Amino acid sequence: MQISIASRLAHTGEYYFSRKLRELAALNAAGANIISLGIGSPDLPPHPSVTATLGASAALPTAHGYQGYQGTPALRKATADFYQRHYGVVLDPATEILPLLGSKEGLMHIGMTFLEAGDAVLIPNPGYPTYRAVAEICGAEVREYDLTAANGWLPDLAALAATDLSRVKLMLVNYPHMPTGTAADLPFLTRLVAFAHAHNILLVHDNPYGFILNETPPLSLLAVPGAREVAIELNSLSKSHNMAGWRVGLLAGRADVIANVLRFKSNMDSGMFLPVQQAAVAALALGEDWFAELNATYRARRELVLELLRALGCDPAPGQTGLFVWAAVPAGFADGYALSDAVLAEARVFITPGGIFGSNGLGYVRASLCQPESALREALGRVQSAKKERSC
Repeated sequence: MQISIASRLAHTGEYYFSRKLRELAALNAAGANIISLGIGSPDLPPHPSVTATLGASAALPTAHGYQGYQGTPALRKATADFYQRHYGVVLDPATEILPLLGSKEGLMHIGMTFLEAGDAVLIPNPGYPTYRAVAEICGAEVREYDLTAANGWLPDLAALAATDLSRVKLMLVNYPHMPTGTAADLPFLTRLVAFAHAHNILLVHDNPYGFILNETPPLSLLAVPGAREVAIELNSLSKSHNMAGWRVGLLAGRADVIANVLRFKSNMDSGMFLPVQQAAVAALALGEDWFAELNATYRARRELVLELLRALGCDPAPGQTGLFVWAAVPAGFADGYALSDAVLAEARVFITPGGIFGSNGLGYVRASLCQPESALREALGRVQSAKKERSC
């Protein structure tokens, strides 16, 4: 029997890293011993207080039932406290915060809540591939806005305003930006909010990277005056608290928007495991010492990754934030795919081709910091050895 797939998947393939990780696993099974600098999955553990809270809670016989769709009051309050302490944003924990099973899930909830055929969505090029997938699955028209090195990887809002935006319902933005590591400042975010007001567009700000290697205080879009009327913000403990596999995210913003997203979400899951929620409360209470120690580790790793990329002839842009380094591909390679393939074949090191994030990423590669220094030194040695062999 043949069953046709739904038309909503006609333009959406399997996620790149889902396919690539399978390929790397097959190479490793054959003895290749690949060092992957691909995905941003932190290899470091959460704070001991977080795992201790999880274990203590999971040992209780009362901890294993279904949970509420809005998360526990304690988790919502901890999130509100976190936003006020770090961003200066005051949120009502009862109505303006919605815990999520990861912010990636939240993107789909938002799309299914607000998008339908005939709507258009502005997504960044380059940008997180899930943005495009969500728009396509929801039946909306994808409209890319260009991010380029010449414009500091920020959108040209004046150029966008000169186009027909009458059908645009959502604009997805992500600062600090992945994959380029660009951090947006308050003046830009203020212009972005004014743009959304002028064109009746809901901004969806994806904000998981603000605490990693950011030399300025982290910013929330919701801190901008007037943002509450036109913006919602996704955030996550995946990167900032080493909890990627725990799937703890959140959506923050205006109460009526949150309530509408909950209408969809409540039909899709039955709440987050209670011990995970209680552990997340512990994580959100961590102080500046946690981030200082985390960033000291990533800072040392970044120096090794920069050395590796320069050994490949790449040109990393200065001032990057987040868990990755973004770098221009040297002459002699057609694009990031060609360089990635060559490094994998010659040095058994995987770096991500920038083209997976959009056409404006074709001339770039991205390398993750989520490997210990010993593995990064080994990867650097392999790249240097392969370079010598190629020149002989």
